[in-house]
Amino acid sequence: MSGYRKLLSFKQATIVCDFNVEFLKKYVSRFSRTFGQMEQAARSGKQNIVEGCQASRTSSKTELKLLGVARASFEELLADYEDFLRQRGLPIWDKDSPQAQEVRRLSYKSDKSYTTYESYMSAAETAANCAICMIHQTNYLLDRQIDVLEKKFIKEGGYTESLYRKRRDYRGY
Repeated sequence: MSGYRKLLSFKQATIVCDFNVEFLKKYVSRFSRTFGQMEQAARSGKQNIVEGCQASRTSSKTELKLLGVARASFEELLADYEDFLRQRGLPIWDKDSPQAQEVRRLSYKSDKSYTTYESYMSAAETAANCAICMIHQTNYLLDRQIDVLEKKFIKEGGYTESLYRKRRDYRGY
């Protein structure tokens, strides 16, 4: 698996995490259980990508497991943003709406960061919907990363199988 693909999901996850921190500061009470849940879901998603990629050298199985945990954490965060909008009677943008398409276009910027999306923080509705778009993008990247890793594991095996082949070849079996 290319480092580039890993970098894409990590960079996107970092942006979601940073955006989430600012969203929580601005729109969710620090004393609310939701604050802690959303904070932890975003952090868990990003950190499990880091840990999974670090584990990739010695365990494809662990890498896949941790990326799956990251994916689940972002799915939890997505539901929290959808709940936020629904509970306040605010609309959730359709994925093909002009607003959602505009957010998606930003993902093609090579130098994107939290500040790329900062203008969406001006109102709760636009901020939450922007976060939803970014989380969908992160999930898409993670899904592609997981698919590639699964196919590679099925075809080549993992670290243990690789060591076995090297040992067998060394012994001349």
